[in-house]
Amino acid sequence: MKRTLLLLVCLAPVLAHAQGEELENPGTVLAVQDRTYRMASELWIGIGVAPLDAFYKGVTGQVGYVYHFSDSFAWQVGRGLLSYNIKTGLRNQLETQFGVSPTAFPQLNWIVGSDVMWTPIYGKTSWLNSSVGHFEVFGTLGGSVVNERIAADVASGSGQTVFRPAIHLGLGARLFTSKNVSFRLDFSNEFVIYKGLEANILLVQLALALNFGGTE
Repeated sequence: MKRTLLLLVCLAPVLAHAQGEELENPGTVLAVQDRTYRMASELWIGIGVAPLDAFYKGVTGQVGYVYHFSDSFAWQVGRGLLSYNIKTGLRNQLETQFGVSPTAFPQLNWIVGSDVMWTPIYGKTSWLNSSVGHFEVFGTLGGSVVNERIAADVASGSGQTVFRPAIHLGLGARLFTSKNVSFRLDFSNEFVIYKGLEANILLVQLALALNFGGTE
C-alpha cells in the first residue's frame, strides 16, 4: 500500500503537466486563406521565341482569350501565333557552301489552337518584407493547327505551305499586379503530327493579361 501511494505521488506532477498541455494545445489548426484575386474573362497578348530549331529562330507574337469557369479550371478558347523567322549561321553555311536547297528547311509560319487550363497552385510571397505578390501555376493541354512554310525563296515569301495537326502541352506561371492586370510566363511545346511525330516546336513567351469581370 505504501508503495502504491508513493508511486501515485511521483506520477501526479507528470499527469497534471500532460493535462495542462492538452488544455493549452487542443490540436493543430490549419487555416487556408482565400484567394485575393479571381479570374473571369481574360484577354492576353504576348511576345516570345521559338528557339529549338537549329536552322532558324522564331520571334513570335501571340494573342488569346481565356474563360475561367472556376479558380482551378478554364478554357483557353482561342490563341493565335505568328512567327518572324531568322536564319541561323548553320543554315547560311549549308546553303552557301554546300548548296543545300532552302526547301530542305521547313519553318514555322503560324499556329492557332484551343486548350483546357488547370491551375492547381495559388499562393503569395513577399519581396524584402516590403511588398506582397500573388501568383499561380497552371498547365494547359489542347490541340493546334500548325502552318509551316517550305519556300524556294524565303525572303520573298514564295513557295509551298503545309498544315499539320499538333498536340499542345504547356506549363506557365502568373503574377498578379491587380485584379485586372497580371503577367504570364508560358513554356509550351507543339507536338506536330504527320505520319507519326514529325517535330517538336518549343515556345517561350511573356504575356500581359487583362482580366474582365474578376473580383478582388
